[in-house]
Amino acid sequence: MQTNWAEENLQTIRTLMERSAVYRRALAPIVIYAGVIGILTAAAGLCFHFERSRVFGLVWLSAAVVAVAGAFLIVRRQALTAGEPFWSSPTRRVAQTMLPPLTVGLVLGIIFSLMNFAEILPYLWALLYGCALHSAGFFIPRGLKWFGWIYIILASAALGYMVLGNSNIDISGHWVMGFFFGVLHLAYGAYLYLTEKGKNAA
Repeated sequence: MQTNWAEENLQTIRTLMERSAVYRRALAPIVIYAGVIGILTAAAGLCFHFERSRVFGLVWLSAAVVAVAGAFLIVRRQALTAGEPFWSSPTRRVAQTMLPPLTVGLVLGIIFSLMNFAEILPYLWALLYGCALHSAGFFIPRGLKWFGWIYIILASAALGYMVLGNSNIDISGHWVMGFFFGVLHLAYGAYLYLTEKGKNAA
């Protein structure tokens, strides 16, 4: 039983390493899609003044559901196009590594929104999302770990400045969310496309 488990894990890791280039290409449209959702949600929040804690939390949690559903459909389409199973062992492994921090983000989002304390959520969500990306980076392209660190470092610095810096700057959480989940996604997606194109040209 133990031997079969070890062999399955070894095969999963080997498959993930062999397909790293494929996952890199597959990741670009997902990241760009998520970035577009982030930008549109931030714009809607600013335009319609969705600033109340419960409304803010509901808007961004709904955006997260749309982003996850869209990513699911993109990955499924890519798997069907490549003639591969969608819910394969490598895919399960990546999903399992990302699930704990994303689940914590969901729970904190609901609790803090109901407690009318949503102003801290953008920074906590960015921290947890960075942790999820870093975990997934152990199985897919290494650049994803660095992308996760960008979230962790920037969110930690912003949170520390907000809590300890006694700042009088009043900035909408939609601007923060638009930067973390819109601008950064689009920038990373563009990076993936450009670097992949350069490799193909070489």
